Amino acid sequence: MSFLGSSLSGSMLALGKSTLQQTLSRLLSTAASGKFQKMSPLQDNLPEDQCILVDEHDTVTGAECKSKVHTVNADGQLLLHRAFSVFLFNSKGDLLLQKRASCKVTYPDYYTNTCCSHPLATISNECIEKDALGIRHAAQRRLQIELGIPPEQAKPEEFKYLTRIHYKDSGDGKFGEHEIDYILFLQKDVTYNLNPDEVSEVKYVKREDFKNFLSDVKEPITPWFALIAKNQLPTWWDNLHQLEKFYDHGKIYRYT
Repeated sequence: MSFLGSSLSGSMLALGKSTLQQTLSRLLSTAASGKFQKMSPLQDNLPEDQCILVDEHDTVTGAECKSKVHTVNADGQLLLHRAFSVFLFNSKGDLLLQKRASCKVTYPDYYTNTCCSHPLATISNECIEKDALGIRHAAQRRLQIELGIPPEQAKPEEFKYLTRIHYKDSGDGKFGEHEIDYILFLQKDVTYNLNPDEVSEVKYVKREDFKNFLSDVKEPITPWFALIAKNQLPTWWDNLHQLEKFYDHGKIYRYT
């Protein structure tokens, strides 16, 4: 895989700085008028929310804002980009699941794994390719943003990176997902303080109750979580003590 920094031009970064200044000015002006409203997390991104575009081999091809990579075009296609899914277990082996907030643009009120998001092209330590270190940094950041898990409780070196999956889902026909998704496991007892703009509730599920949870839950399940739960999660979960044997960066599992 190529190094992301070589794919981003100085002119794009300069444009991002200019756009950021304009966005902040608009926010200050709106707040001063007394008409401030909360922005959608996808429809009005700050310019640093630049997802990493990749080809089917996970080689970096550029960057694009979060709203555009999640928008289904006229041909039903979406831009392929890099993502990650965190599966966090407590010391007893129970898996922490989250229900996405109602205000989320993609898959609102869906149940999913502990945390699912993207490394950003404009955060340098999230662009490190070696040992998926950039992905681990992004996971630490998003666990804090979404679940309020302190960074010292989810250090990059503590995540176990297993493999990658490639999947596509058109969502509601307007917003969807098309991702190379890095799978990260973390087993640790943590504290959390939910961000209501991201997560409405969480619950720990025991291994022996997981099948019943999937069949009984009233809310829908995100497509990536459903694929992982069906194909690999049971085996990985049964081997939390020896996950190293499942490490495979040479293969990308295709579910498209």
